[in-house]
Amino acid sequence: MKTVVIAVLGGLLTLAGIGLLILPGPGFIVIFAGLAVLATRFDWAKKPLDYAQDKAEQGIEEVGKSPLRAAGAVLAAVVLIVIGVLTIAGVDIPFLNAFTAVILVLSGLFLVVTVFLARKQEKLEEARAHLPAATPGSGGAYRAAGTEQD
Repeated sequence: MKTVVIAVLGGLLTLAGIGLLILPGPGFIVIFAGLAVLATRFDWAKKPLDYAQDKAEQGIEEVGKSPLRAAGAVLAAVVLIVIGVLTIAGVDIPFLNAFTAVILVLSGLFLVVTVFLARKQEKLEEARAHLPAATPGSGGAYRAAGTEQD
């Protein structure tokens, strides 16, 4: 019975996420959640879950490394937030209702936080890369001194 519940719940979440790829909403997050639920019981779901996690991490790294991509992502987040707030404020925007407006605002805020954390992580990694070997907290104890390329 538990396997059936997990299969149905994970399947529904995954299908809802696929639908949210077209509709306003956090499609990838819902797909990821659906695969995570399925992976608790089915080994085949672990492979696409790992793939999705790797792609998400790559995307976050790309945003962290590129100020232009980060600016584009923040601009997209601001657009999402503005459209959501306008809809909540009563401006009639086709195909949007209060629920989708809240989802847009939350998605925009999530994107802003993700970009901020990705840029912060990139700056920490850059600072760490410039520390000399064997500096406490740099992970440099595992590098041979004098092999750094500047």
